[in-house]
Amino acid sequence: MRSKAIVAGVGMTQFGKHLDTGLKALGVSAVQAAVADAGVALGDLEAAYVGNAAAGLVTGQESIRGQVILRSIGLGRLPVVNVENACASGSTALNQASAMVTAGLYDCVLVLGVEKLYHADKQKSFAAFSGAVDVEALQEIMERLRAATRSAGGEQSGAPGQKRSMFMDIYAAAARAHMQRYGTTVEQFAAVSAKNSYHGSMNPRAQFREVLSVAEVLAAPMIAPPLTRPMCSPIGDGAAAVVLVSERKAREIGVAKPVHVRASVLRSGWDHGMDEPGTVEVCAQEAYEEAGVGPSDLDVVECHDASAPAEIMAYESLGLCPKGDGGKLVESGATRLGGRIPVNTSGGLLRKGHPVGATGVAQIVELVEQLQGRVTDRQVAGARIALAHNGGGNIGTDAAAMSVTILGV
Repeated sequence: MRSKAIVAGVGMTQFGKHLDTGLKALGVSAVQAAVADAGVALGDLEAAYVGNAAAGLVTGQESIRGQVILRSIGLGRLPVVNVENACASGSTALNQASAMVTAGLYDCVLVLGVEKLYHADKQKSFAAFSGAVDVEALQEIMERLRAATRSAGGEQSGAPGQKRSMFMDIYAAAARAHMQRYGTTVEQFAAVSAKNSYHGSMNPRAQFREVLSVAEVLAAPMIAPPLTRPMCSPIGDGAAAVVLVSERKAREIGVAKPVHVRASVLRSGWDHGMDEPGTVEVCAQEAYEEAGVGPSDLDVVECHDASAPAEIMAYESLGLCPKGDGGKLVESGATRLGGRIPVNTSGGLLRKGHPVGATGVAQIVELVEQLQGRVTDRQVAGARIALAHNGGGNIGTDAAAMSVTILGV
């Protein structure tokens, strides 16, 4: 068996509203930080995988996004692979780069996730999300979401895709179904947002750092019933980068505490029954088998909480608790710092922010720093095994793209 890729360095910008900062400046900042952290030179990089989902729509930069960013710091010649895979763009870039290093084709590879979603014209931002479904069926999807929103009493919040991402209506429908089937409560959804606000308050790179109580989450403006504003991830701008190396290169540059990519699984959604395992379950099981661990071995998790209900559902799909018990798990405090299995110590997408193409790589940055003991106030003591869960897009009743990554020291 070939040795796995090793994370040698990480870098990340603060996530937030950067209207006056371009895609190049954001990307370069993260790259330079990751390269310095790894202790390598730009010339050591043999390839780059650049995840971005929406630059074509929001900034107009199509086709050569990675090349444009990297050439701005004189980094050319090397192969650049641009990866667009909805919210899973960054984790897909990591998956492909890790596979190339593990296969022995490269010794030193850059992975960059970068996104600008804020725009003076908000419809451009929302259009980026509306394109992450089957656009030939978009009218039918929108009408179905409008009808569901009306039946839930959410007409006053406006139509999907106008004042909010249509994905919040998709998550809201899933939340209502979970409540009906398992008895999950809106207070349990709010507990996710409150927990992640506490974690995010200690993360200097998080977009929002205000601590919220469950009551404050519930009292916030309604976006799509039952989701209030703090239960929905915000749009944002930002970048995150990692440098992956082979074991030989890690020894050469003297990586002090190597973090191994023990498993990286990528799959797309398919047509399956409602009670059959979906993309998260299949990816997680494959990742656990590849890494030789199980859910009980995990010390810290970063999951795709694009909405608060999504985190609760991820608990169940990743095997952190039985189906239907996700609400009880967050209520118990198990997923809070100091609990049995802390989830989204960064603040998650809800508070750290969700610059789509950067999200998957940012999860890796947080977990690497946790495993190396480099986090301050929100450090998980003795963390050795970590999992990142990142999905994107929607087709039918499942995510269009799903990735699960397991890291270990």
